[in-house]
Formats: sequence, C-alpha cells, structure tokens
Amino acid sequence: MKKKSSKILIGIIVILFLSFLGWRIFILVTKESDNNFSSGKEQAVAILAETIKLETIQDIKEFTGTIYPVYQYIIAPKISGRLEKISKRIGDFVAENEIIAIIDDSEYQQELLEAKANLTIAQVNLSEANSQLEFADIELSRVKSLKEKEFASLSDLENANVAFISAKSKVNLSNAQVEQRKAALKLAEIRLSYTVLKSSKPGFIGERFSDEGSLLTSNSPIVSVVGINTVIIRSNLIERIYGKIKIGQQADIEADAFPDKIFYGKVSRVAPILKENSRMAEMEIEVDNQSLTLKPGMFCKIHIVLNEKENAQVVPNKAIVMGDGKTGIFIVDENESIAKYIPVQLGITTENKSEIVEPVIDGLVITVGQYQLKDGSKILLPSDEEK
Repeated sequence: MKKKSSKILIGIIVILFLSFLGWRIFILVTKESDNNFSSGKEQAVAILAETIKLETIQDIKEFTGTIYPVYQYIIAPKISGRLEKISKRIGDFVAENEIIAIIDDSEYQQELLEAKANLTIAQVNLSEANSQLEFADIELSRVKSLKEKEFASLSDLENANVAFISAKSKVNLSNAQVEQRKAALKLAEIRLSYTVLKSSKPGFIGERFSDEGSLLTSNSPIVSVVGINTVIIRSNLIERIYGKIKIGQQADIEADAFPDKIFYGKVSRVAPILKENSRMAEMEIEVDNQSLTLKPGMFCKIHIVLNEKENAQVVPNKAIVMGDGKTGIFIVDENESIAKYIPVQLGITTENKSEIVEPVIDGLVITVGQYQLKDGSKILLPSDEEK
C-alpha cells in the first residue's frame, strides 16, 4: 500500500516538473518573439517585378452584330396567273434586268388582241364621223347660199345647222373613243409585260418561294435577290459609348464562321436617336465583300478603336492595387530593397495593361506579392539564376 502511494507521489512530482519546464520554455520563446518584433526585425517579402514601359496603348471596344445585305428585294408578279417558267435557284447569280420568271400570258395576249380590235373599230368610227361632219359642213354652206337667194327657208337653215353641230359632236365623241381605246391597248400591253419578271439590280438568289406550275396571285413572292458585294453590319451603341463613335472610323470584323480571318470595314451610319426603352442607338458598318465570303445572317464581333495614345506609361493590370477608394502601385527601390507605394491616375485600360496618366514614374513595378506589402516593406527580388 505504501509502495503504491509512493509511486503516485513521484508521478505527480514529475508531471509538475515537466509542466513548469514547459511553461518556462514558452515564456522564453514569447519574450524572444516580442523582442524581435519590438526591435523592428521584418521578414522580406519575395516579389516579382516588371519594367514600366513607354508604348502605344489603344482603347478598343468590342461590339456584337449581325450581317445584312447592302440591298434585298423580292421579285413578285403584279398580276395573277400560272408560273410557266423560273430560271433561277438559290445561290444563282442574277444580272441587272435579267429575266427571272415567266407567267402564262395566254389570257393577256387575248386581252391585247381585243384592245387592238377595239381601237381599230374606234378609228373607223372616227373616220365615218369625220366624213359625216364634212358632208354636214357642205350642206350647211349650200343652205346658207340658198337662203341668201331666198330659195331656202329659215327652217331649212336651222336643220342644216343642227345637222352640222350633231356631226361635229360625233367627231369629238369618236376622238374620245379612239383615245380611250389607245389607253386600253396600252394597259393591255403593260399587263402583258407583267408576265415577264426581271431583276432590277444584280445579286444572288437568296430564297425561292414558288415553283413552275404554281398558281400565283398578285404580289405572290417568287424569289428574293440579295446584293452582297458589300454587306452591312448592324450593332447597338450604349449611351456611354455613343459620343465616341464617328462616321468613317475603321472597324475590325471577326466572323464566327471564319475565326482565323479579319475583315475590315468603316462606320457608315449612326442613328440620330437612342431608343427610350433600351437607351441604345443603332450603328451600321459597311464592309467590302467582293470575295463574297461574308453572308447575310452571320454573327460577328466588331472591334473599334475609341482612343489611342503613343508613348504612354504602361503597367500590367496585375500590378494595380485597389483599396480604401484609392488606386496605386508598388515600385521597387533597388538601393534600399524596399517597396514604395505610389497613388496613380489611370488612363486607357485594356484587358492586360493600363496607362498611368500621373505621376511620371520609371523603374520596376511589382506584379506578384504586392498584396502582402505596405509602403516601405522589405522585399526580396529573385536572383539572376532564378530568373
């Protein structure tokens, strides 16, 4: 019993001794750390830095848009009838004033023959009316002469005068009928010409809506023609950008269908109004497309240089430090191996780099490790071997 109590007592003494020893060691370590902190000792922060460059920087804005033909029109008949012939299919080239389709003209040929016959009849009637007028004029002159010699009565003179007036009216009526028949003939010729449908401008068949044998009504579409030697790209401008876009500005175009090719165009039109619901204005870019590569309906990206500055102070975007409403950078003081914080005013900013407008600076700007720094922090640059 006594031996067991002795062992417990010895164990307690050992535990107390070890606890005291650990406490003393903790106190010594803590004091050493406090002494190091109070004495101003600081670990140097390993950083990477790049040279501040003077180069040209551009403010390039990207827009999205859709490609449209420079013009597009539908070929459709002004009259009804059966589509007798169509000479083009989608993708075919169409020259100016080329015959595209023909409508069955039997009915309109018949109308033309009827109009010609009616004109002939009217002309014959006019000729007869002129003969009657000539006879009435002779008869009136004869009765007047007899009346002067008192061989004819007053009633004879009046009858002759009435006959003359009547003949003259018939001539006027016949003349009007001739003009009417001429107009009807002209209309028949025009309606007959409507059976032949021609293109008004050169282009390509974009869509075909009807086939031979179809019964068409007036204004039924047959084909559409698009002009794509030049194409128009339409996009929208937000209010903040609107004032920076000018007619004639160059635009670089990228089409999803041709990812490795750049097309070039110019801003041709900017809408004079912004839509109230979206606060956007429409912009048109004209692109020369003699190669016929770009097609209407394609989606594309548009890049326009809004601003450009030469010999600008440029730093990588990763060097910019934001905090407390301020913008700044850390530069390297190589003499003292410390970092200096400099507030800056930014200018043109791109995806990877930014322009420093103020102040004028040179040397090395810290690009990695800057968020562990404060003004005057010790820094450690990589050695030449590490580079």
